[in-house]
This record gives sequence, structure tokens and C-alpha cells, in this order.
Amino acid sequence: MDIILLERIEKLGSIGDIVTVKDGYARNFLLPQKKALRANDANKKVFEANRERLEKENAERRTDAEKLGEKVAGAEVVLIRAASNAGQLYGSVSVRDIVSGLGDQGHSVDKRMVILGAPIKTIGMHDVTIALHPEVRVTVKANVARSDDEAKLQSEGVDVLAQMFEDEQRAIEEQAEATRIDTGLEPGEIPAELLEEQGEEGDEA
Repeated sequence: MDIILLERIEKLGSIGDIVTVKDGYARNFLLPQKKALRANDANKKVFEANRERLEKENAERRTDAEKLGEKVAGAEVVLIRAASNAGQLYGSVSVRDIVSGLGDQGHSVDKRMVILGAPIKTIGMHDVTIALHPEVRVTVKANVARSDDEAKLQSEGVDVLAQMFEDEQRAIEEQAEATRIDTGLEPGEIPAELLEEQGEEGDEA
């Protein structure tokens, strides 16, 4: 279907462009949300008659979005969640959680503005894009942690998951070292008395 864009659409074009899209995309998204018109002769005349007003309104919305963007950009939303020792969440962080977190900080953001490719399912610092306007995008941080202390560490740049892995490795190494000192054996080495017992059993047989 050929349509006339009433605002800039990423990967499609800018206001006033006539582009071809799949019928379903036009009928289910672009036309109902008044982001485009069918590109017939009547609509082309209507668009040209209103082009100046539409472009002015778009510019005003962009200016408002830029002002909001200056306040929202770089915001950090702390989300405390239960997770496994491997950092996997028991559940996930959704668009609604991001919107709610930004709202708590006084940022009015609609859920349709939040671009989250897939739900967040691990602890850590995650970049989330906020499309305040077709031409204005900012990035906020979702700080997903199991506790306030963990969130604070992540905010300071500590990779909590990597630190957890290092701590586990250190604990394993310390245990192995303690075993070696207590028994005089390297990890996996069989005690001499066991070898002797096995030898005696063989002789008896």
C-alpha cells in the first residue's frame, strides 16, 4: 500500500514522503495511529493544504521532546529483583517496570516510548532506549540487582556477576588448597593407604 507519512518513521521516511508498506502494517499501525494517510489524490491534496501546519506541529513536539530528553537522558532506574546465584532473574523486567521507575523520578514517559528488544532476565546494568519523538531518542539505565547494596556497586561500575564468578572460583581454589595441606595430596590424588589396601586385596584374591 502507498501511504503519505504524517511524521518521521524510522527506516521509512520523513513527513510528507510517499512510501510503500505492507497492507497489514498500514492498516494495523500507521493509519489507526494517524501516522500516515493512504496516498490517493484526495489525501495528497489534503496533505499539501495542511503541510505547513503539520510541519509546525511536528517541530513543536520535537522541541518539547528535546526538553524532556535533557531531563530523562542518563536517568537510572533501580529495580530490586530475586535472582539465582548465576544472576538469572526469577521472572523478568518489563516495559511497565521501566515506565513505573521513571515515573517515580518524576519523568512522564508513555510505555509506547520504551524500546526494549526483549524482557530483561539477568541482573546488571542495561541500556534502555526511550523514543520521546520520532526524531528524539535518549538512553536510560536499568540497574537490576538483588539488593540495594548490589545496585550501589553496579552504579559505581562494578560487574557484580563477574565478581560473583571470581569469588566462587577463589572459594573452590581455597578449598582445594586446604585439602592439599590437610592430606598432603593434590586434588584428585588417591591416598597411598588406599592404594596399599587395594594391592593387599588383590594379593588375597
